[in-house]
Amino acid sequence: VSWRRPHGIDSRVRRRFKGNMLMPKIGYGTNNKFKHVLPNGFLKFRINNARELDLLLLHNRRYAAEIAHNVSIRNRKAIVERAAQLNVKVINGNAKVR
Repeated sequence: VSWRRPHGIDSRVRRRFKGNMLMPKIGYGTNNKFKHVLPNGFLKFRINNARELDLLLLHNRRYAAEIAHNVSIRNRKAIVERAAQLNVKVINGNAKVR
């Protein structure tokens, strides 16, 4: 469940008493330059098949491939091999591989 603003008449959070939870404010937002950036400096790009990796060929220093959860093991192996050829980083390359 996401944040819901407190509306209760006796709510300590709504009345902003000391020592209680802080309410979200616009100033807590992330700088747009760093929004959606992973700790390693890459942005995610979801991949469903090996052909979609060709889109990242020129952007392999900014975007990292993330294989979608519904891709089969056989196609995952093909995607990981193709990514190694194109020098594209794959975030979840060893997921579901036995």
